[in-house]
Amino acid sequence: MWGELALELIGVERRYQQGAKELVILDGADFTLQRGETVALVAPSGAGKSTLLHTAGLLERPDAGEVLLSGIPCSRLSDDKRTTIRRNEVGFVYQFHHLLPEFSALENIMLPQLVRGLGRAEAEERARQLLDYMKIGPRAEHRPAELSGGEQQRVAIARAVANAPLVLLADEPTGNLDPNTASYVFDAMEALVRHSGLAALIATHNHDLAARMDRRVTLRAGKIVEM
Repeated sequence: MWGELALELIGVERRYQQGAKELVILDGADFTLQRGETVALVAPSGAGKSTLLHTAGLLERPDAGEVLLSGIPCSRLSDDKRTTIRRNEVGFVYQFHHLLPEFSALENIMLPQLVRGLGRAEAEERARQLLDYMKIGPRAEHRPAELSGGEQQRVAIARAVANAPLVLLADEPTGNLDPNTASYVFDAMEALVRHSGLAALIATHNHDLAARMDRRVTLRAGKIVEM
């Protein structure tokens, strides 16, 4: 399982029309990500990191090229099929946790599993396992407002992997945290990747955290290049 190709981008192009001007964000971008691998995406603001993550995660369609998840070409699939693949195979973590405030930490992690069709008992068991793994098991019944920033983000990471996805895409997941908390959250996320064989692409401005990943890439003239 480890080392298998999880995500591949081949000649991906993404353009936006801004008035009379066309903005080229991705221009023939190529990229591969293996299971069990963590890759840091380091680039200036406005370079297209979010566009890359959204395209890789099937939230946006490329204007040209192909996105493959576990070898399956996804760019030309129907919206329903792309939604199913995204729900089952891709986990997203953002700078802001986006937890549902009216639900407990446990319930936030159970919800995506229930949507997928798991029974309540099985979803709760996995949610508790993930909370324990992220070292916040005792906070299971607390709502987001009762959790610290680092705890909220660990719940968000657990929610993102609740359905055992193939790929984890994270957009500045520690950007709102102080350095010590950021390091702790990253350690938990990295351990989860190593343990489960996830493939993780993590956009970050934190060069210390980026240096701890397997590889670092950046965006240059619409291409993804190794640093």
